Amino acid sequence: MTDAKHKELKDRAFAVREHIIRMSTDGGCFTGASLSCADLIVYLYSGYLNVNKDNLQDPQRDFLLLSKGHDVPALYGTFAELGWIEKDRLKNHLKSNDSIYWHPNKNIPGIEFHSGSLGHLPAVGLGIAMDNKLKGYNNKVVVITGDGELDEGSVWETLHVASAYKMNNLTIVVDRNHFQANVKTEDLIPLEPLADKFEAFGCVVKRIDGHDFAALDETFSQLPFHAEKPSVIIADTVRGKGLPSIEARADRWFCNFNAEEVESLMKELHGAATTTLTSETLTVR
Repeated sequence: MTDAKHKELKDRAFAVREHIIRMSTDGGCFTGASLSCADLIVYLYSGYLNVNKDNLQDPQRDFLLLSKGHDVPALYGTFAELGWIEKDRLKNHLKSNDSIYWHPNKNIPGIEFHSGSLGHLPAVGLGIAMDNKLKGYNNKVVVITGDGELDEGSVWETLHVASAYKMNNLTIVVDRNHFQANVKTEDLIPLEPLADKFEAFGCVVKRIDGHDFAALDETFSQLPFHAEKPSVIIADTVRGKGLPSIEARADRWFCNFNAEEVESLMKELHGAATTTLTSETLTVR
């Protein structure tokens, strides 16, 4: 990856974080969770996947499925920065006159599948990958999951089948921010050693810093990791990345800030100020 491309991705991810913060009011959104995967989504659409606003109906395009559907503000923000939707349209978040909501909706150009109920889209991704194989296509299918989502048995059933049928065109990316809703994953149902579990289900696994674009580029350029196995990338991330005042906090999953707090967070993102938001200033779900 060139320095210019690296800077382009960092700038785009910064702009996406601005969009996420602005959507964290008037009803709120899943702010902390969205900030953790902003870099992943920006990289996939800007540096890896063969999909753009002009080939969204091409059956041989690449596919990205956001199984961790509550991270959709990062997806909306990326689409806006790529010109797939108008930036001003993000102001319609949670408004009755639009489909921009807490979870992905196929009425938004680029959304491949509705999601929200966790654990569903790995199986959908497997179905797409199998269909592509049968048709002789060489396109890629990437599914982003949360780490808490891995408590769902359907995820592991999918991997069991994907391994049996040698689905090397399927990649699972885990947004490993170490939180499930408002609880640390390791305090609820420990996931580690996570890589060993994926390997036991027949996958080839690599673990990287999910905020490092150079590491993302190096790792994704190696896909598929094996000619006859599905690939898994565990991307270690930070909930609330970019806003030190809410990073790695259990109570910053879903946030509903007022206008003054949004302005303070925007200044913090730009490095101009910090904020001392308390649990009473937001809605936690």
